[in-house]
Order: sequence, then structure tokens, then C-alpha cells
Amino acid sequence: MNSSCHPEAILESPAGQERAKQWRYVICQSAGWLFFMFLQLALSQFVVPHKPDSFDERLEEISLIVMVFLIGWLLSDVARLLIVRWGWRELGWRALLPRILALSAGLSLVWIAIGYGYPYAVLGLPWTAKISLPLMIVLAWFNAALVFAGWLCIYFFRHLFDRFNRSEIERLHLATSVKEAELRALKSQVNPHFIFNSLNSLRALIDEDPPRARQAVTQLANLLRYSLQSGQLETVPFEDELRVVNDYLALEQVRHEERLRLRFDISPETLALPVPPMLLQTLVENAVKYGIATRPEGGEIAIIARRENGVLKLQVTNPGALPDAAGAAVSPARGAPPASTGVGLKNAANRLRLLFGERASLQLRALAPGRVVAEANIPLPLTQT
Repeated sequence: MNSSCHPEAILESPAGQERAKQWRYVICQSAGWLFFMFLQLALSQFVVPHKPDSFDERLEEISLIVMVFLIGWLLSDVARLLIVRWGWRELGWRALLPRILALSAGLSLVWIAIGYGYPYAVLGLPWTAKISLPLMIVLAWFNAALVFAGWLCIYFFRHLFDRFNRSEIERLHLATSVKEAELRALKSQVNPHFIFNSLNSLRALIDEDPPRARQAVTQLANLLRYSLQSGQLETVPFEDELRVVNDYLALEQVRHEERLRLRFDISPETLALPVPPMLLQTLVENAVKYGIATRPEGGEIAIIARRENGVLKLQVTNPGALPDAAGAAVSPARGAPPASTGVGLKNAANRLRLLFGERASLQLRALAPGRVVAEANIPLPLTQT
């Protein structure tokens, strides 16, 4: 069946939403005026200027009350059409207030002119009330102006509420679009940086060890495939990320040989947990570039993964030192190792913030004299905490 035939699809379309809005208006308009009319009929039993002497007089009085309220109902519909035509629904309260007062006065004047003019001027019915007709007209005009002013305030309040809801929805859509655009931009910066470094590692093998170069080509192909596929995902299992890092480190060991020593301390329960793609690879790449490549003696890179209190804690340690011993969150202004632009770490920190909110963090700190740790804290979904 075509999805456009479903009631949900019809209601979600602009035409369906407009029809639903029209029906809501008709229902609320009818309910409001009918309630007001029956209230007036009930009150007329107790508060009237002249008690009718016969059933015919009572029927005539009821007919007049019903006629007056039908006229008011019709005038309110006319007012709605004028409001739409004049574009008043887009105005603020400061501009609306004098317009509401003026329109209420005009509508009530027409209402009173028809309500009193038809029975007493056209039909020639006698005026039997103790209060004079001019005074009654003035009082009725004031009362009618209050009725229309109240109706207009309710009408405009409803539309201002709709405008607020629309603006909130548009703001959320805009925020979502901005978030998606930021993520796409950050991923587009991460992937070329990663590919460039991997090709540098492969270049050294081609002449020296062709069989190993072929193996490295396979590893690089795995890396590129993962990079392209994961670019469409917000998170991947940590096990997949760890497998990619192993391929990357195998390529880096071709270049650094025994200078690059590795230590893994991975808790098995972390392997299935979600992480942003290329996050661990970025941390490891940073450790190799600034902890191993810059030191003739090389050093050890340790990768540690733990699950603690509903958070996946990833640590990558390497030889090195920070400008200050105190830890600092990675930001555009600080936190990158000496001589580093910090682009990769800043992108990783921004992706964590966009995906997981303020609970996520990426921090560089001195672990011990001559050793640096990059630590990422990733909040876990409630189903996995």
C-alpha cells in the first residue's frame, strides 16, 4: 500500500495539517459560541428587564437571543478572514493591542446595530424595559466589545503559541543540521590526514621488502575501507576500531621497527561498546607522531580500555612531556603536545562533544615524568551501563 494513503502520512503533510487546523478552529468556535449562547439563555430566566407574560413572548425572546448570538458568531468568522487578509497574525502584542481594541469596537457596533435595529426598527417591536433604549444600546455595545476583545485575544494567543512552536521546531532542525554539518566537516579533516600518514609508512617498504610491502598494501586497504565505511556512521564497536589501530601500528612498525614498542591492556567487556570511528586511531597516531617519531630511542605506546561507572575510558600513553604538568582538556587554545597543531585531537574532542554532550571529554595530561597520556571518556547508552 502506498504510504501516502495512511492517515499518519496525510496528517503529516502540509495540506493535512492545514485541514486539521481548520477543523480545530470550527470545533472550538462552535463550542465557544454555543456555550455562551446557552449560558445567556439560562441567565435570561433570572435576570431580564421584563418577564414575558405568555409562551409566545418567551419564544420570541429566545429567538432574539439566538439570532443575536448567530450574528456574533458570523461576525467573529468575518473578523478571522480580515485578520488573515491584513496579516495581523504575524504581528507582536505591542502592534496587536490597538488593532484588537479598534476591531472589537467596530464589530460590536455592527453587532448591536443589527441586534437592536432589526427587532425594534425593522419589525417594530415595542420596547417594554424600564431602562431607556439608548442607555441599553450603550451598555450592550460595551459588553459586546468585551466579548469580541476576549475572542480576539484567545485567537491571537493560539496563533502566537503556534508561532512559538514552529520557531522551536525550526531551531531544533537548524541545530541538528549544524551538528550534522560539523560532524561531516570534522570527518573530512580526519580521513585525509590519516591517509597521508599511512601512505608515508607504506612508501618506505616498496623497495626494501616487496613481500612485506604487499602485506602492508592489504593492511592499508583495510584501513581505507574502514575509513570510507565508518564515515557514514556516528559510532562503531570498539573491537572494529581496535582492529584498525592494529593495522595502523603494523604499518608504523615498518618505519620505526624496534623503536616502536606496544602494550595492550584491553578489558574484554569493552570490545562491543560504541565509540566514534577513528577516535582511537587519532589518539594512537598522535602518540606515534609526537612520542616515538621525535625520539631517537623511541619508546612504548600503551593502549588501555576500561569500563567504569557507565563510562568507557580509553587511554593511550606515550613518552613525552606537556608544557605544564597539570592536565587540561583538549581545546583550540591548549592541550596539544609541543610542535603539534592539535588539529586531530581538537577534531576528536569536538566529535565527542557533538555525539555525547558535555559528559564526554578528551584530556591530555602528564602521567609521570617523561610520560603523557591521552584519555577519552565516552558515556555509555543506558542499555549498556
